[in-house]
Amino acid sequence: MTTDEYLTLCDRSLDGYAACVRELGDAHVNSSLTGVEGSNSAFALVAHVVGVMGRWGRTVNRGIVVPRDRDAEFTATGTVEEALELLELGRARLHEDAHAADLGAAPVNPPTGRDRGSHALRGPAYPTQGAVLLHVHEELAQHLGHLEVTRDVLLA
Repeated sequence: MTTDEYLTLCDRSLDGYAACVRELGDAHVNSSLTGVEGSNSAFALVAHVVGVMGRWGRTVNRGIVVPRDRDAEFTATGTVEEALELLELGRARLHEDAHAADLGAAPVNPPTGRDRGSHALRGPAYPTQGAVLLHVHEELAQHLGHLEVTRDVLLA
């Protein structure tokens, strides 16, 4: 797979986030599912995936430290316009980071502790920059599914 093919897949997910945010509008972009523990708003999911892209694409792969407050991502609020701006910033940085990646090389700042994930893996959780980028896509796809369910329920 080429970097451009990879980015096409990521862009599809990011376009899905943007579509959901627009559909929810300012009236629902900060709403989560009532009575569903762990449910997150659309804005919070956008803040989270932008944090994910920065953490993994920049800090882990490239060694460019991106300050991140993961817990705050899940309580972030804002407008549709602010969510769309965050998505575009995240997309631009992901494109830059993916093109700068040496897919077969080890990450510059390998993940430790919690970032290794709960997987029972032997060796490094993400041994190459290419594996780190695949993790970014995995997160984008997973949380897009969460967002789509949230949107469907909120607008039902």
